[in-house]
Amino acid sequence: MSTVLPTTTAGGGAPSSVLASAVSKIKWRILPLFVVMFIANYIDRVNIGFVRSHLEADLGIGAAAFGFGAGIFFLAYALFEVPSNILQQRFGAKAWLTRIMATWGIVATGMAFVQGETSFYVMRFLLGVAEAGFFPGVVYYFTQWLPNAERGKAMAIFLSGSALASVVSGPLSGALLQIEGGGLHGWQWMFIIEGVASILLCFVVWFCLDSKPSDAKWLTDAERHELETVIAAEQKEREKSKPGHVSMFSLLRDSRIALFCFIYFAIQLTIYGATFWLPSIIKKMGHYTDFQIGMFNSIPWIISIAAMYMFASLAARFKRQQMWVAIALVIAATGMFMSTVGGPVFAFVAICFAGIGFKAASALFWPIPQAYLDARIAAAVIALINSLGNLGGFVAPATFGYLEQKTGSIQGGLYGLAAASLVAAALVFLTRGPKK
Repeated sequence: MSTVLPTTTAGGGAPSSVLASAVSKIKWRILPLFVVMFIANYIDRVNIGFVRSHLEADLGIGAAAFGFGAGIFFLAYALFEVPSNILQQRFGAKAWLTRIMATWGIVATGMAFVQGETSFYVMRFLLGVAEAGFFPGVVYYFTQWLPNAERGKAMAIFLSGSALASVVSGPLSGALLQIEGGGLHGWQWMFIIEGVASILLCFVVWFCLDSKPSDAKWLTDAERHELETVIAAEQKEREKSKPGHVSMFSLLRDSRIALFCFIYFAIQLTIYGATFWLPSIIKKMGHYTDFQIGMFNSIPWIISIAAMYMFASLAARFKRQQMWVAIALVIAATGMFMSTVGGPVFAFVAICFAGIGFKAASALFWPIPQAYLDARIAAAVIALINSLGNLGGFVAPATFGYLEQKTGSIQGGLYGLAAASLVAAALVFLTRGPKK
């Protein structure tokens, strides 16, 4: 992770080796911790996808209730994201990120003791409240610790946590589901062990994380001073062009920003549709144990990670970002549509193909709004796109659950995901052109 920065000191001149040393230490100490936190965060968010049949058998939670409960997390997350960020600025990153992790660990553990649909909804909503602010909180943390030139690289490393979590969550949850004893079922042990792991990790966060560079005793005095000087200078430059209050509705009056929100929403629809319902599709392929289902569940995500880096390389070499996003979305649409025309095994293979598209589209999307946005509103708009886009995590599972409850099939939902991806692929070309 070590790097030599082209950044100069506040007074200009040669690149600062002191700053480079400070950034290298930050990357080695903080980034691995954030990646591990993100893995734990993602697992506690999506592990219910592996226990759907168990919740139905033991608690009578049907497909519609399961889909609504899976999705209600994202409503709570969107509602409480901004208040959580405000509180982080008040209490400091160390205290607030530790609090976020501790409370989501407690709620995730409490999922083991739900008794029916109502308590299932309540606990999923509370999990969304508990996790709210984690992702944007980390993004804000980077602005306090890293110069502009290094934040993009740090974000790429941090986001790898969700990809790694997608791979490990299946085998891990599948193995834990086989635990029986103590009067508890395997699905209860899964929630308890994965939730307690997050609680224990919060102690590591408390002892390893510092709120500000000035608190970091592992940096030298010169490194702290250089880091704070450069970041303060960059902040002053941003403040020169900082506008007054910008409301969500004023941002959405820009048709290009509304397009960005829809495109990202369509991408997230497909990602979370696959995340929460893929284990159920795998279960129909044969008489597999929970661990085997978990192993199968990792395959599409492993493929998608490789595809994500392949597409990123192609987009970097052949500079047509919209075209590559559109190609990725067409691949996702094709895979989702093809998953409806054969048996469970063919559906699984088709979703593996779709994974090539929807994960690549997610990674390729962000440079498009970043290239369009005025620096004065970039942070606000990116937060808006992320919040509205993640509501796809509510719509997809809730819709799938309703359809299966009413029709006995999720085929209509898969058609919907394919259609949304195709529409987004067409609309992405409308994001070209000069800034308005």
